[in-house]
Amino acid sequence: MRAAVLQCTSGIDPAANAAMIAEAILEAKAGGADMLFTPEMVGCLDRDRERAGRNLTDAAHDIVLTRVRTAAAQAGLWVHLGSLGLTGERADGRWSNRGFVIDASGAIRAQYDKMHLFDVDLPGGVSWRESAVYGAGDAPVAVDTPWARMGLSICYDLRFADLYRRLSDAGAELLLVPAAFTVQTGRAHWETLLRARAIESACFVIAAAQVGHHEDGRDTYGHSLVIDPWGEILLDMGEAPGLGFVDIDFARIGEVRARIPVLAHRRLLPEEVSVL
Repeated sequence: MRAAVLQCTSGIDPAANAAMIAEAILEAKAGGADMLFTPEMVGCLDRDRERAGRNLTDAAHDIVLTRVRTAAAQAGLWVHLGSLGLTGERADGRWSNRGFVIDASGAIRAQYDKMHLFDVDLPGGVSWRESAVYGAGDAPVAVDTPWARMGLSICYDLRFADLYRRLSDAGAELLLVPAAFTVQTGRAHWETLLRARAIESACFVIAAAQVGHHEDGRDTYGHSLVIDPWGEILLDMGEAPGLGFVDIDFARIGEVRARIPVLAHRRLLPEEVSVL
């Protein structure tokens, strides 16, 4: 599979972001890609919740999702839309942080709501409370594609290894981690956690990331990565927006799993821990 990875600086205007993604779809197709992977909140990245609420809607009326599906069909390209902020999708009234896998006909083949919400207090007085507006998803999701079974996740999910164990136990060979990592946490943990997820699952990892200074005032880390099952970095996109390409040979998974058969050695653990 030839993968195209979009690293971008999404703004607060969904129409402008939709046009940017549609252009990336055309560029990815021209570069010979089979599938394009985009970051978290690629349709609207806005920490001003009141303003964001005026721009967000449900999936049926989301202009980014509609335009991406149309562009994917016109190009004949699969797209992983890392995530969109959506309203009107939950009975409790909270917003959804939802990723989509779209096939080459423009059909939605899978969707996943972020399970772990980013509620943290960082050094320097920076705080994030994703759960103040968003509701958490409650189910892991994997999807079959012409190349591999892909396990879906979003950003902060990365810190919870049990999710990726569930996905690899379900047959995932490629783990997707679209993100909008902060600069502080990115520098400290981004590469380490992604390489760990690849190694412990003996899977490829594609992590498309937001980058740079955004219209809403935040700064994101970038360094979109593609990592092989041995933990080797195949692509690091640094700190500039752009489109990267990488060829993935899924035969590598069999080689790594034969060398160190971690999946075969996994054991079903008891619910309780013996504390002595």
